[in-house]
Amino acid sequence: MTSYFFLGGAIVCEVVGTLLLPATQNFTRIVPTVTMIGCYAVAFYCLTFAIRDIPIAIVYAIWSGIGVFLIAVFSAFFYSQLLQWQAIVGLALIIAGVVLVNLFSSPYSG
Repeated sequence: MTSYFFLGGAIVCEVVGTLLLPATQNFTRIVPTVTMIGCYAVAFYCLTFAIRDIPIAIVYAIWSGIGVFLIAVFSAFFYSQLLQWQAIVGLALIIAGVVLVNLFSSPYSG
């Protein structure tokens, strides 16, 4: 269960780091740039703990799928980047895929 806590932390840090990309203004603003790099570093650090008990394919599927979904949602709020209905359907399919991967994956045997 601790592995999923670290996976959640990795997702949060990666999403925050990605949402900071526009604020870096092509890496010309030091505070957003350093914060973004820190977020990515912490995200990857957390991933190393997540893959201890969860297969890396499952970790990556959850991390990327939920990350893409959250970035799309938060970019609508923070940057007014609204998505067309086709993109929303695609995001729903990503979430469905993450759920299926979790439901039908075998436990990590070591």
